[in-house]
Amino acid sequence: MSFGTQRAALADVVAIPVTPFTEDGGIDRAAHRAILRRLLDAGVRTLTPNGNTGEFYALSPAERREVVELTHAETAGRAVLLAGVGHDVPTAVAAARHAEEHGASMVMVHQPVHPYVSDAGWVAYHRAIAEAVPELGVVPYLRDPGLPGACLAELADACPNVIGVKYAVPDAVRFAGFARDAGLDRFVWVAGLAEPYAPSYFSAGATGFTSGLVNVAPELSLRMIEALRSGDHPLAMTVWERIRRFEELRAADGSAHNVTVVKEALAALGLCRRDVRAPSSLLPEPERAEMAALVRGWSG
Repeated sequence: MSFGTQRAALADVVAIPVTPFTEDGGIDRAAHRAILRRLLDAGVRTLTPNGNTGEFYALSPAERREVVELTHAETAGRAVLLAGVGHDVPTAVAAARHAEEHGASMVMVHQPVHPYVSDAGWVAYHRAIAEAVPELGVVPYLRDPGLPGACLAELADACPNVIGVKYAVPDAVRFAGFARDAGLDRFVWVAGLAEPYAPSYFSAGATGFTSGLVNVAPELSLRMIEALRSGDHPLAMTVWERIRRFEELRAADGSAHNVTVVKEALAALGLCRRDVRAPSSLLPEPERAEMAALVRGWSG
C-alpha cells in the first residue's frame, strides 16, 4: 500500500475497537468478530487494533498479537489496519513487524510512558521504530503538550514514512500552532480526542478523528465526519450535542471510565460483556442506567 493510500485512510474516522472479554477474563473472539463486522458493515474503513480503547496497556504481549491477528482475519481487506505498538523499542519493533505480517499497513506509536522523556529522546524513540519498518506508515500518538513541533519535523526529515499524527492534547490553540510549526501539509492530522474535539480541530487543520463511540453508534461518527468534510458545521455540532453526555461520562474524573463507558454501552446493546481490566473499573449502577437510556435514544 502506498503512503498516499495510507494518508487517505487516516483522513477518516479512525475506529479504535474494544477488546471484549469472556466471563473467565480471556479475549471473547466471537464478540470481537461481531463488533468488527458491525463496524465494517456500517462503512468504517480504518481500524486501530491495540489502541487505548482496546485496553492496550492491560493486554499481555500474546494478547496484543492475537488482537491484530483476529482483526486481520475478520477484515479480510475491507479496512486499513493501523496497529497500536509501544513500550520499549525492541517490543514496539517486534509488534510492528508482526502487525505487518498480519495485514497492517501502518502503526500508531503510543506516547512513551517512561517518566523521563526528553525532546531528543522522543525523536530517537520514534526514529528507531520508524527506521526498523520503513515500508509501514508511522503515526506518532502525541499527548505531551510540551513537545515542540520542530521535533516532529526533525523526525520526518529522517523518516519519510512518518506520515500522520494522532494529536491528543486537549487544546485546539496549541494544536493549531504545533501543526504549523511541524508542517501543516506535511502530515495527516488526526484529532486524537475523538468526536468532542473534532469540530475545533478540523477548523485548525485536522482531516480525520479517532473514535471509541464508533463501536456503539458508527452512524453518528460517520455522519460527523461527512458534515466536517462538507463544511456543514451546524450539522457536525448537532451530532456533537447528541453524543455530548456519552463523551462527558468518558471524560469524567480524568477519563477514569473512558473505556468502561464504551463497553457499558455495548453491553446495553447485547454486543459484549461490560468487563474491563484493572486499573479501569465498572461503572456505578446509576451511570449504567443512564448509559442504557442514551443507547436507546440513539436507536430510536
